[in-house]
Amino acid sequence: MWNKSETEDLRSRSVAMPEDLPPPAPRSRAPATIGPSITIRGDLAGEEDLIIQGRVEGTISLHKHNVTVGKEGRIKASVHAKGVTVEGEVKGDLYSQEQVILRNSGNVHGNISAPRVSLEDGCKFKGAIDMDVDQQGKHADTSHKVADIKPAAGLKDDEGRKPSQNKPGQQASGK
Repeated sequence: MWNKSETEDLRSRSVAMPEDLPPPAPRSRAPATIGPSITIRGDLAGEEDLIIQGRVEGTISLHKHNVTVGKEGRIKASVHAKGVTVEGEVKGDLYSQEQVILRNSGNVHGNISAPRVSLEDGCKFKGAIDMDVDQQGKHADTSHKVADIKPAAGLKDDEGRKPSQNKPGQQASGK
């Protein structure tokens, strides 16, 4: 059946053993889904992307993953995530390390803090937007001491005086 030369040829070939193979590429998981009939009250955390079609009240923390509030989703929570997309309704603040997107069907009543924010035509939004955050989602330090702020040349203080006309020991207001 096998001749001697074929058998020796098969033995001389190197066969890759499982430990010699590179590890398999990580599988991309489908996002977890909270269905329309589900209601969650409390803190929600995890290590995967999440689509919310149901109701959530509390806090949502998926700092390294994306959260999508679907068209049927109703959220009363602050959301902390890598990326946030809103197609449904959110009453609470949104904090994102990358981007917040409000789709045309989205309705947000709360503040948004993210380096990039996209509001599609037709969405509803009431709150404030803070885009002065770095890539780690931390707010930039914009605090200044009054003494550090000096009026530009030619500007006058509140009383109409140039900074050089101020009384000794008195600072210009910087306005």
